[in-house]
Amino acid sequence: MRYLLLIFLLLTASIANAKPDTIAAKKVPAVIRLDTASVTLRHIDTAAINNYKKQKEFIYKDDYSGPSLWTRFWRWFWSLFDWGKTKTGYSNFWKWAGVLIKYIIMIGGIAALILVILKSAGIDINIFRKGARKAGIAYTELDENIHEIDFEKDIETAASAGNYKLAVRLLYLRALKQLSDNNLIDWQPNKTNQAYVQELNNNPAQGPFKNITRQFEYVWYGDFAVTGSGYSQITKLFADFKGGRP
Repeated sequence: MRYLLLIFLLLTASIANAKPDTIAAKKVPAVIRLDTASVTLRHIDTAAINNYKKQKEFIYKDDYSGPSLWTRFWRWFWSLFDWGKTKTGYSNFWKWAGVLIKYIIMIGGIAALILVILKSAGIDINIFRKGARKAGIAYTELDENIHEIDFEKDIETAASAGNYKLAVRLLYLRALKQLSDNNLIDWQPNKTNQAYVQELNNNPAQGPFKNITRQFEYVWYGDFAVTGSGYSQITKLFADFKGGRP
């Protein structure tokens, strides 16, 4: 038994003192690869750079001089409606009142702009007024037929009675009849005046017809009171209109 124990101890000691085999690593020297390709030097075009400097698209400046005069005006304008503002803010009443007033002002501004556009286009705004046709004239428009009216007689009768408004309408209807007789328009009772103007497109009579149409609408649809002297000027305007004849 002692011999077995001795053999076991000897084997254990030999295993503990054994060294593992080692393989020496070979060091490979580093190889530096040089770029032998030719290099072309490029230079910045000074003239092109100076040209770019002059273009506003390439000028980056963040100079801020504050709000514009227009912006300051509107800030001041809307500040006029800060009546109900307190340290804690606005009450509900003043909030709604301010919104309502702002919308009223904006709508008024839009309406004023539309009126300016209509005026610049030569359209008389009086034609949009309700009841403009109610001028106390005993004359039936729906039954009128330009081919059945005795213009010379009716115009003279209306003018003699001082009913210049009706006389101007008859002058205009006579002008329509002249255009119809010359085959320049297709007269229909339900057509608008502007439709007749469009039918005269590229015709020399279109310009003069526009003038008498504007004058007629101003007198008939508006509240313009025609006097005797004013009627004389209007009749001259219609007399110069020859219904498209040279």
